[in-house]
Amino acid sequence: MIKEDELDLLITELFEKYGYDFSNYARASFKRRVNRVMVIDRFPSFAELLYKVRTDASYCNHIVQELTVNVTEMFRDPTLFKTLREQILPVVATHPFIRIWHAGCSTGEEVYSMAILLEEANLLHKSRLYATDLNPTVIENIKRGIFPLAQMKQYSENYIASGGKKDFSDYYTAKYEWAKFHDRLKEKMVVATHNLVSDRSFNEFQLILCRNVLIYFDKTLQDKVYNLFDSSLEKLGFLILGSKENLRFSTVAPNYTQWAPKEKIWRKTNAAASYKP
Repeated sequence: MIKEDELDLLITELFEKYGYDFSNYARASFKRRVNRVMVIDRFPSFAELLYKVRTDASYCNHIVQELTVNVTEMFRDPTLFKTLREQILPVVATHPFIRIWHAGCSTGEEVYSMAILLEEANLLHKSRLYATDLNPTVIENIKRGIFPLAQMKQYSENYIASGGKKDFSDYYTAKYEWAKFHDRLKEKMVVATHNLVSDRSFNEFQLILCRNVLIYFDKTLQDKVYNLFDSSLEKLGFLILGSKENLRFSTVAPNYTQWAPKEKIWRKTNAAASYKP
């Protein structure tokens, strides 16, 4: 088991050498993930893990991928997507151009789900979906639009439960053990690495989704990210969090009202904060 002072050494090394700041991640969760890395990469001691991080830049992408949580699926929590389909999209449809930010988007299943919703609402043509994540490896998967075929049955069930009326297989081509989603869905996507801890706001959005990312941050870092979202969201825009996340106790909470408490959808009512490029 890694010791506390060793964990501090690793956090310092990752930040000073590569710019990844894990200092305000929830300590217990981060420690479990480091211990998992030591097991799967077969390091007999922490010293050997630290040496690898210090001397092998190519190892950095791997360890960041393991230390950041990448668990997602298409139309995950179908009731949320049903609410998006029936209540949120009709509101954002009134804008001449729609900007949506998927922050901490992992391998991109959520972004493709949103693209399908927008296409079925005849809104994709005037939308731009920004998909960002700290992990550069998972970002590459979004550009490819390729997912395991074995997962399509579950994704299809989620899609139908979200109110989907078409055959889900219409959106992808199956080849061997993979499903490649049609290029038209990613034509409106802007895919990039973005560090919620250190990077600034880069646009103004009508809708921001960041689900089950902030549960891995401590309260100081959560407040920092909430302020980032607040400065990136236009007045009357929507913020969607994960099932275990809550804006209520953040410093920006007075700027918001709960739109759909069960689905963790918040709407900005105060324009005090604004986009700063």
